[in-house]
Amino acid sequence: MSSRTIQVSARDGGHFSAYLATPAQGSGPGLVLVQEIFGINGFMKAMADRYAEEGYVVLVPDLFWRMKPGVVLGYGEDDFKAALDYHERLDETLAVEDIAATLDAARALPEQAGKVGLIGYCLGGRLAMLSAARTDVDCAISYYGVNLQNHLDEAASIRCPIMFHFPENDAFCPPEARERIVAAFADRPGAECYVYPGCDHAFATPERPQYDKPAALMAYSRTMAMLRKVLGPIYDLNTLWERHCYYEFATRDVGAVMPTMVAEPYVNHVPTMTGGVGHDQLKRFYKYHFVDANPADTTLIPVSRTIGADRIVDEFVFCATHDREIDWLLPGLAPTGKYFEVPMLAVVCFRGDKLYNEHIYWDQASVLVQIGVLDPAGLPVAGIQTAKKLIDEALPSNTLMPNWASSEGKPT
Repeated sequence: MSSRTIQVSARDGGHFSAYLATPAQGSGPGLVLVQEIFGINGFMKAMADRYAEEGYVVLVPDLFWRMKPGVVLGYGEDDFKAALDYHERLDETLAVEDIAATLDAARALPEQAGKVGLIGYCLGGRLAMLSAARTDVDCAISYYGVNLQNHLDEAASIRCPIMFHFPENDAFCPPEARERIVAAFADRPGAECYVYPGCDHAFATPERPQYDKPAALMAYSRTMAMLRKVLGPIYDLNTLWERHCYYEFATRDVGAVMPTMVAEPYVNHVPTMTGGVGHDQLKRFYKYHFVDANPADTTLIPVSRTIGADRIVDEFVFCATHDREIDWLLPGLAPTGKYFEVPMLAVVCFRGDKLYNEHIYWDQASVLVQIGVLDPAGLPVAGIQTAKKLIDEALPSNTLMPNWASSEGKPT
């Protein structure tokens, strides 16, 4: 992606700046990001860059320009006080007008193609809802918007799809206020409301102490689902994943594997914590510890594949003979010559048309039993039976439960 600052013409005269991030493909649907109370700071630029990586042409307008152009604040105590002052003095009506002007500017960009959406955080979360009511934006997403309950009289004017991300413990949107908002949109087609248990305001901002990574990832995935559905672009994730696996297991070509991924990807094989974070570490892992470490007879038997907006979940059986040291799967164990089959699950996340990360899961105990280094006697673990039953559900269940017979004939 690339970025630069452009000037946007305000509808009532004058100009203000906006940070522009464009995708590597050169064009895409438009997306306007609406700032927190801290101006166009590092967080806002980082999110713009991320969404550009997803394929969007992203604009972040300077909404404080009428008070002071170019406000950039951090999250320390003094900056927080200054941010609150700007928030108190902001003319909300003019801010929405400036967002409308930014939407116009986005549609006029030569890089922009198709529809335009909007995402707002904190102050921007409120302005996102108001913009959905007062402008022609194609969809709007609000992250922990403040004082939304004071504008529910405008909910009826919203015609586009809208999404709300609510932290459970947000003091700026207490439970009674959140319940009013959710109720106002309960019967609205295209409206989605999500509550994140245990989270606080600003849970999606990595630089703030309230940051909650699992919740932020979940919210981001839900956001991407709406953006893909309403705006596009739609990528063929199945083909992208098939190509990646072809280079990994068929041609075993590390030089071809890496270009299928983003600039700084990561892979985590959860049971053994093997893989790599970042291009250089992951390429090293693939080259010396994965691609050629797989046994000669490695076979993957597909069982199911679920394709979402930004990820694939692949269920398969990994079959191989332990004819060499398999660094990523059985690190440190000398070859036993034993054949094994193990169910695996791959959760593969994409950014745009590239793989971003892979989380791979399997039952390590089952593998260890099959290669003869773990005695299953007295343990609730099984060998190749786990793979066989995944394929054939008619095989017996509950064989590891000593007390299974005790419920025979009892009423159900």
